[in-house]
Amino acid sequence: MVRKIVEKVPDKVLQKDLEKYRQRAIELGATDAKIITSDMILIDERVRVKCIQPKCEFYGTNANCPPHAIDLDLFRKVVNNFRYAIFIFQKVPSEEMCGTDWQKSAVRSAVKLFKLVSKIESEAFYDGYHLATGFGSGPCILYFCQNQECLVLSGQACRYPSRARSAMEGVGIDVFTMAAKVGWDVYPIGLTTQPSEVPHASRLGLVLIY
Repeated sequence: MVRKIVEKVPDKVLQKDLEKYRQRAIELGATDAKIITSDMILIDERVRVKCIQPKCEFYGTNANCPPHAIDLDLFRKVVNNFRYAIFIFQKVPSEEMCGTDWQKSAVRSAVKLFKLVSKIESEAFYDGYHLATGFGSGPCILYFCQNQECLVLSGQACRYPSRARSAMEGVGIDVFTMAAKVGWDVYPIGLTTQPSEVPHASRLGLVLIY
């Protein structure tokens, strides 16, 4: 049942809904999910610098990656207008994310996370949280539009508007520090990392709720 929009959601209802979305994320395949307050969302210019130095191959290739992603000052204001979010953690076999061919093997887990984030965002929307907004992990163009140009950059509609979202890192969120703060084990993985060197890889998402 779709709920009507109200001026202010009673706190008792809000807390119940947040727990529902947390559990729902796990039902949809997340390893864990936590309810966090917006002041726990860490936005840091150094994260965006990592998109540029060394420059990511996806920089400027799509509407959800820098420099087209949300400006950090604007995003800080957006986050400050929310009180709660659902922080999502998905363990991924290290083999999927390690090595020079990671792009081929990582698509499945990335798409799964984007779908999960989109589903939570959508359910919150129809519960009356009409400003709910989700963020995924990694460049959407790699996972949804491989070998194709981003239509949005040419003024057309996105091919996957219900799934494609900016990555958390693309809007300057220090995802790894946030994960460490809530007790999740996240390991840095680079091109030279071998699967045997890390217990698992990670995908992380966020849905701003209210």
